[in-house]
Amino acid sequence: MAIATTMRPLVSLALPQNGAARLATQLFLAIAGTLVLTLSAKTKVMLGPVDISMQTLAVLLIAAAFGMRLGVATLLLYMAEGAMGFPVFQSTPEKGLGIAYMLGSTGGYLAGFVVMAAIVGWAADRGWDRHPIKLFNAMLVGEVVMMAMGFAWLALLIGPEKSWQFGVVPFIVGDLIKVALAASLVPAVWTLLKRG
Repeated sequence: MAIATTMRPLVSLALPQNGAARLATQLFLAIAGTLVLTLSAKTKVMLGPVDISMQTLAVLLIAAAFGMRLGVATLLLYMAEGAMGFPVFQSTPEKGLGIAYMLGSTGGYLAGFVVMAAIVGWAADRGWDRHPIKLFNAMLVGEVVMMAMGFAWLALLIGPEKSWQFGVVPFIVGDLIKVALAASLVPAVWTLLKRG
């Protein structure tokens, strides 16, 4: 019987061992992560019904650094902030707030971010965050799943042809660059920490 070895993600180096201090640090990191996600959402280029932002890069880096549990918790906190009406998403408050915005054209991508964080975080928990090729592969799988979820949701709203044309094609090259960048940065940090 094979046993999956769980390794500690990058953030584990900053977590105290004490239960209360550890929980407080995790809460701080999750809140800080939602701030990074908000800033990355506001860094955008307008293009069709869905805007290009730095969110994909932020989600990938948070998931790889935080691991699955804290990464997904951070994304769920971010979604909760948005659902409560905080202007944390792209084009908020211009295109609406809260649940109404989340059910709009970016809804599938938002849900996909959570799944992407789970996939990349799972890989980081198993030590793939130390190997650029393994991490790239995990991030690419997460990216494809997120894009598929976004495409499917957008296709319900505007049809599959327009969803493909406006919701997938314009993002392929940029998102591949973001995946490659994130898959290079996290292992580089591990390498620097080993030397230090």
